[in-house]
Amino acid sequence: MREKNKRAVISKKGFKSFLKIFTYIRPYRFQFIVGLIFLSIGSLLFMIFPGAAGEMANAAAGQSRFDFAVRDYGLLFLFILVFQGAFSYFRTILFAIVSEKGMADVRKDLFAKIITRNFMFFEERRVGELTSRITADVEQLQSAFSVTLAEFLRQLLVLIVGLVILAWLTPQLAMTMLLIFPLVILVSVVFGRFIRRFSKQRQDEIAQTNTIAEEVIQSFQIVKSFANESYEHIRYGKSVDKVVDISLKFARYKGAFFVFIITILFGSIFFILWRGAIMVESGIMPLGDLFAFILYTGIIGGAIAGLGNLYTTLASAVGASERIIELLDGKGEIDLGEQVMSGSDQLLKGEIYFENVSFSYPGRPELKVLKEVSFHLNIGQKVALVGLSGSGKSTIIKLLLRFYNPDNGKILIDGKPIEEFNLIHLRRSFATVPQEVVLFGGTIRDNIEYGRPGASDEDIRIAAEQANALEFIESFPEGFDSLIGDRGIKLSGGQRQRIAIARAILNDPKVLLLDEATSSLDADSEKVVQSALDNLLENRTALIIAHRLATIKNADLILVLDKGRIVESGTHFELINKGGLYQRLASLQFDLVE
Repeated sequence: MREKNKRAVISKKGFKSFLKIFTYIRPYRFQFIVGLIFLSIGSLLFMIFPGAAGEMANAAAGQSRFDFAVRDYGLLFLFILVFQGAFSYFRTILFAIVSEKGMADVRKDLFAKIITRNFMFFEERRVGELTSRITADVEQLQSAFSVTLAEFLRQLLVLIVGLVILAWLTPQLAMTMLLIFPLVILVSVVFGRFIRRFSKQRQDEIAQTNTIAEEVIQSFQIVKSFANESYEHIRYGKSVDKVVDISLKFARYKGAFFVFIITILFGSIFFILWRGAIMVESGIMPLGDLFAFILYTGIIGGAIAGLGNLYTTLASAVGASERIIELLDGKGEIDLGEQVMSGSDQLLKGEIYFENVSFSYPGRPELKVLKEVSFHLNIGQKVALVGLSGSGKSTIIKLLLRFYNPDNGKILIDGKPIEEFNLIHLRRSFATVPQEVVLFGGTIRDNIEYGRPGASDEDIRIAAEQANALEFIESFPEGFDSLIGDRGIKLSGGQRQRIAIARAILNDPKVLLLDEATSSLDADSEKVVQSALDNLLENRTALIIAHRLATIKNADLILVLDKGRIVESGTHFELINKGGLYQRLASLQFDLVE
């Protein structure tokens, strides 16, 4: 919202950003330069038209400056039309090549920069903001390079050449015009900005109305569940009424602006034409020159009006380039061109040490989420993390994946500091099965293959079978090619979990991270998913977060966290009668179960 209310002004920083975008145009500079040449020639040919039309009128009246018959001007017009059309066609093609290919390179680099930024970057920004950079901002730049910039230069050239021709052709009328028009244009610009402010308010209110509609349609399940259709209808209606109020106020001022245009601007034009007619009547100026003056004045007026609109569009594009450059200049946590090391020094065995690890999130530095946490996972060991919500369980997984770095202490893998591992290789050595499974809106095959891109159909099938997902997949008419909808909406919770497990199995991780993978499932689904998890856990180091303690009774080690500290550790049978937090949690759950 804030961006919409800013005036379209090209700042020094924005201009530098816009120039940086030209580095993406550099590979296509030949097409860009030739396009500018064609643009200039086409514009100059266009400016011959009014003068030639005036001279044709003079020739018809026997007052021509040149030794051309009227029919000769017809051939001249045909020549100009053909060549100007050719120049315009090739200029359009050349600028299209520059803008399409140049902005495609911007999109690729921008997307690469975004996806390689660290975890905190995505927490601080909304998805809509980032997608807007890739779509709307790049689209503005593409429009600027394909149309706006060329049109701005063309109108500027038309304005300069037109004024020069008028000063030579009709100096007295040109002087009168230059005395009147700047003042009229200045008032028009000020009045126009005042009106645009109301236009922006209207657009902002329309955007708010669209936001309400979008939220309601996206969250239709919640709306239906609470029977709030009437409430949403009233809320949307109030927003629409605000649009109407602002629109009517906008219409009143716009009407006043039209009155100004008709009376003052057109009055000035008619005054100048009246002066010209008197000069023709008195024999000071040929009729054809007045005719040419009228045409040139109309073209110059259009150029001036066009330059104002084009400047606003260019200013918006410059602002877009500033936002894009800000992202492009950001440092990613990985390099997409980097080759993942495959030597023995990068192969993880799966032994994990936490030594006095303390951590607080960057947004809340005063709140310690982990406080001097220490534990050890042996290769192949199954360790469970238990505790109340907010005790730091999920944070441990985020530190292992290096979404964040600890404030104090060390994390060692196979005896080596975690920071020394190649980040891509490190994360590929883990596989996470979360509580809320995130699936892509493609096919079942696509989602399983995501665990190891390029995997064979046979490997995908084996992974699905080990995840207890093969039966329900083959029950669908399209099998593995079934579309699952946005975020897997066409699948049940248990089916989504098994797809995620199949994806993890295909990844063949050294270390498995389970973040409450069955807590949101019903009893039947949990049993099937737990069986799939048992297949996945076999011969792997695993760190398991669980709220349902029945699922981790057989864990090799249970770590009980409370307020960021490990307060108990041991097996289920060691902790169940210890009288601590684990026993209290277990008594609540097992009493309910038993």
